[in-house]
Amino acid sequence: MSKLSRWLPFLNWPRPDAHLLRGEGIAAITVAVVMIPQSVAYAGLAGMPLVAGLYATFLPAVVAVLFSASTRLSVGPSALSSVLVGASLIGMAQPGSASWVALAVWLALLAGFLQVAVGVTRSAWVLNLVSSPVLTGFSQAAALLIIASQLPALMGLQGSLGELLHSPRLDPQALAYGVVSLVLFVGARRVAPRLPIMLIVLAAAGLLSFLTGYSSNGGAVVGPLPQGLPAFYWPAWPGWEQFSMLLPPALVLTLVSSLEMAASAKIESQRDSKRWDANQDLIGQGVGKLASGLSGAFATSTSFSRSALTLYAGARTGWATVIATVIVLLVLLFLTPALSHVPKAVLSAVVVAAVSSLFKPRVFVQLWGIDRVEAATALTTFAVTILSAPRIYWGVLTGVLIGLAYFLYLRLHPRIIEVGLHPDGSLRDRHLWKLPPLAPQLYALRMDAELDFASATDMERAIVEHLALHPEVRDVCLLAQPINRIDATGVEMFSQLRKTLRERGVTLHISGIKLPVERVLERAGVLGPDPLLKMYRTDNDALHAFGTLKRDEVLPEPPTSDADARDSAPVR
Repeated sequence: MSKLSRWLPFLNWPRPDAHLLRGEGIAAITVAVVMIPQSVAYAGLAGMPLVAGLYATFLPAVVAVLFSASTRLSVGPSALSSVLVGASLIGMAQPGSASWVALAVWLALLAGFLQVAVGVTRSAWVLNLVSSPVLTGFSQAAALLIIASQLPALMGLQGSLGELLHSPRLDPQALAYGVVSLVLFVGARRVAPRLPIMLIVLAAAGLLSFLTGYSSNGGAVVGPLPQGLPAFYWPAWPGWEQFSMLLPPALVLTLVSSLEMAASAKIESQRDSKRWDANQDLIGQGVGKLASGLSGAFATSTSFSRSALTLYAGARTGWATVIATVIVLLVLLFLTPALSHVPKAVLSAVVVAAVSSLFKPRVFVQLWGIDRVEAATALTTFAVTILSAPRIYWGVLTGVLIGLAYFLYLRLHPRIIEVGLHPDGSLRDRHLWKLPPLAPQLYALRMDAELDFASATDMERAIVEHLALHPEVRDVCLLAQPINRIDATGVEMFSQLRKTLRERGVTLHISGIKLPVERVLERAGVLGPDPLLKMYRTDNDALHAFGTLKRDEVLPEPPTSDADARDSAPVR
């Protein structure tokens, strides 16, 4: 059973009883009253028929929670995933058309397949390709683009972009619906955050629209929605040209959706004091996207705000999501006609109110104070996302490439310092702190990196250049504690370095070498007995040998774990 429950996490759910279902039901209602209006609004953001938002909230939510290790993630349409879908398909089909729906379904199926594949192969580490600055830059730009796309409908402006620029037509009633709704949403969030204001406003606006004749007199309203459950949907083949155009946005959608999921899942795991199973959650997210596509809807994701609301409302298990989907089922079966009179301006207000919390320009200032390169990465991602609209996925891809390039730069330029003994007893950069050498005619260095193909050349250059400038040096000490791995290039460099030092009559001292590194060097035959090779288990032993420390003096060292002790090489 334990092996089966690894792939079917819902088998570990507690059996429902009256007490459990009462608490889960309250949490489900709390989330559903926010989820239903948001889902309908986000469907418009994705360019889909509005009922597709409810389809994406029904089966995908319950399927995703059944296969996820994190049971309180609110899976369904999200702002970032919806705008990615809508932006990626512009120019390929007419929004809302059958061709558009088919392409959106292919996008959901591709992204779902990628997430399932990553989860099944236990490859969640690929999420690290998107750094926090990249996601920050993209989410800030996406929030601006989303708000800008909703302003015409929110303000009651009618017509295409060209018509809006030259001869805009204003619908005063739509403007009133949009502005009043937005004010109510923002005000209620501050004054009464637990009030289901979105559902209340949607119901009141739909009723007012019906009573005043706004919907029957040609006003911009939701219009008739299909009633009943979604049917099985398999999209028509779009052709290789269009299919290949879906691959980049599918990849970006997978990464962004996975990071949205990770942000919420980590909070849940920390709250429950349990280990986060990223791979299983990826499987759940992927299966949810597949279910959404086969329902004729679009790619789903995890909503951070709704997931936080689920936890805040007291949900303890996945039963809360199951009950929430039952509420969505009831809406699909009986209440879709009531949505037909809701003005589209109100839906735009729902989107703007939800997305406005994402826009936080101060994060760029905070990043600048932490690391200017990462701040520049975020700003570049932001700019490319804005400038490449509607193909906004290029922003994420550009940010990922910049992040990888910077990572490679750092790996190819490791930090190598000559150390000295600081007055506080620690070993620090001798030149930065203006410290004397550890001992006369000694060059003591430390490299904070692995000794591999990326760093070997820099380390060899540092030693050779120092010896050329200081021919009086008779001893070189490598403080090797930070080096936890060595590859074939590192071994080759080490062997050549031994030969160079031997020819100069220079003794090589190695302090604190880790056991995995030592074993590789021993197998390569470069640590054989040699009077010009000295090895020490700790830096203290090395400093005592150089006379830098007196016999009763020791360096202050942080406490080490048993694993660190086992990882240290024995003294020679």
